[in-house]
Amino acid sequence: MSALAVDDQPSTSPVGDVEGPATDAPLIYFSSVSDNTHRFVMKLGVPAARMPLLTKEPTLQATRPYVLVLPTYGGITGKGAVPRQVVKFLNNERNRTLLKGVIGAGNTNFGETYCLAADIIAAKCHVPVLYRFEVMGTSEDVDRVTKGLEEFWI
Repeated sequence: MSALAVDDQPSTSPVGDVEGPATDAPLIYFSSVSDNTHRFVMKLGVPAARMPLLTKEPTLQATRPYVLVLPTYGGITGKGAVPRQVVKFLNNERNRTLLKGVIGAGNTNFGETYCLAADIIAAKCHVPVLYRFEVMGTSEDVDRVTKGLEEFWI
């Protein structure tokens, strides 16, 4: 698997980044300051590790297979759909290798780009998109993801 690039441009994220904290959480996620993805992950009630909000902070280091949860950026254009923090995290070869699936957050108001970041990561890392939910997710989304994680993953 090759390093990810933002907007299909050569990656500027260092692969040899300063190692950040190690995590054995089965869920690793990114959430912006809106905390929508964070609120969804907290409702799941499973161990989870949050990526740093700022790219200048040390990157998490996955120590076991995990599922990635992330929002989509870029609105209707989809430009910059994958948050830079996620690109930086996945530019670490070990983090990419341990990725087993993706859960995407998005907004159906953006049509074709709904959960685009999950689709991009899945395609580039050769893993499945396990689920998609809108904004903070509904109680039904939480139930479905929890059940799926219990049965198939955690």
